[in-house]
Amino acid sequence: MAAPKTLLELSGADLRPPRLRDAALVMIDLQNEYLEGPIALPDATSAIASAAKLLARAREAGTRIFHIAHKGRPGGLFDRSAERGAIVSALAPLKNEPVIEKGLPNAFAGTDLQALLAATGHKDIILAGFMTHMCVSSTARAGLDLGFRIMVDADSCATRDLPDGRGGTIAAATIHDIALAELSDRFAIIARGEGALV
Repeated sequence: MAAPKTLLELSGADLRPPRLRDAALVMIDLQNEYLEGPIALPDATSAIASAAKLLARAREAGTRIFHIAHKGRPGGLFDRSAERGAIVSALAPLKNEPVIEKGLPNAFAGTDLQALLAATGHKDIILAGFMTHMCVSSTARAGLDLGFRIMVDADSCATRDLPDGRGGTIAAATIHDIALAELSDRFAIIARGEGALV
C-alpha cells in the first residue's frame, strides 16, 4: 500500500514555504497566560524561543508583522489589563507592529485582520503561536476561506494536554502533531526546522 498523501499533494499544490519578505507574519496569542496556571503549555518555552528567532528574521527581512492577543474578562483568563494577558516580553511588539485583540479563536472573527493583511498586498500568511489545535488552527482554516495561502511554523506553536472524553488524557505533543497533520491535508503548508523560513 502506498504511503498516504495530503490533498494538497494530490492536487499538485505549491508546497514551498514563502520567503519572509514576500509574506505577512501573524503571531497568535503568545501571551503569559500560557506560561503558568490552568492552561500552561508544556512546550511553551521552546515554542517562544523558536518564535523569537522567527520574529527576528522577519523583522530583518522587512516582513509585515501582526500580533494577535486574546482578550478575556477582567480577573479571568486572558485579562489584558493584567500581566497574564500581556504578550510575552521576548516577543513584545514594536511600535509599527499592530496588536489586534480578539474574543474568539479565529483571529479574523470580529477583527480587522483581514483588511490589514489585504492592505499588505501579500497572499502568503505565516502563522505562529498558541494553541496549535485551537486559535492557530481556526485562523488557518478561516484564512484559506478568505483567499490567503497559509503557512504554519510548527516549531513556533504549542498546545496543551486535553481530556480524551473517556477519563484519560491526550498528551500535548500528540494534540500538536494531529492538529498540524489536519492542517497539512488541505489548509496550510507546515514549515519545520529553523531553516525552513528565510
